[in-house]
Formats: sequence, C-alpha cells, structure tokens
Amino acid sequence: MAVLRSSGFTLVEFVMVIILLGVLSALGIGLFARTSTFSPLLATQQLSSATLLAQQAALAGNPSSSIVIRQLADELQFEAAGESFALDREGSSLSYRISSGSFAPIPAAGLTVSFNGFGRVAAPVPRENIDFRITGSSQYNLCLSSLGAVYQGACQ
Repeated sequence: MAVLRSSGFTLVEFVMVIILLGVLSALGIGLFARTSTFSPLLATQQLSSATLLAQQAALAGNPSSSIVIRQLADELQFEAAGESFALDREGSSLSYRISSGSFAPIPAAGLTVSFNGFGRVAAPVPRENIDFRITGSSQYNLCLSSLGAVYQGACQ
C-alpha cells in the first residue's frame, strides 16, 4: 500500500501570509514615507538639554555658563558648555520672546542666554522669563523661567 505524502501550504495559510505582509508593508510605508524628518519635539528637547547643561555649568562655577542658539538657513544650532548640537530645520523656525513682548526669530548671529552662579537667567535680560516657540508641521512652546526652570509650555 502506498502512502501519499503531501507537503506545502493550504490556501488558508497562504491567504493569511499575504494579508500579514500587506498590513506590515502598509505600516512600514507610513513610517518611512514622511515628508519631513524634523521633529519640533526633538528640537524642544535639544533646546531644553542645552539650557540645562549651561545652567549646571553656572552652578558649578564654570566660565562657560551660557547657551548660544543659532537659526541658520538649513539647521538649528545649540552651543552649551563647550558642546555643540545641530538639527536640520527643514522649513521649521525657532522664535523667542522676553517676558510679555512679541515673538522674534532667532537670528543667524545667535541668541546668547547666560546664567549667574545661582542658575538664574543673567542675560539677555536679567530675571526675565524667555519663551521659545518651535514651529513646523506642529508647534511647541518651551519656557525658561527667570529662576532657571525649564518646562514645556508658555511662561506664565
């Protein structure tokens, strides 16, 4: 008596594999087909990190107790405590305002924010809040309070 051995996939298994591949490829295309790789949230985090680095340098008595923020044609640059970070702008913009003034774009020459030995804002205007606004496909606000606290959202 001969035993028939069949091997392969059933039609149901084959259809399930095709469906799974379709779902995975649709998700993958959505992740990689974005028009912009700039993230306002990432820029907010970089600005916050650079600010805290300069503030910690001020508290430690380090002479490099300032942050320089530059908005160039194609990137945002942050310099703090001898370190430099850059992000591609991709059409986004970074602006700031001091206290209740109006927002102004960060100049290419840079905005320097300095801290005193207590970690408080010393420049450009001592003891004044600085609001930062990062706009792109979405908008994020970051507040640097006059006391040196950094938090997401507008200054109060």
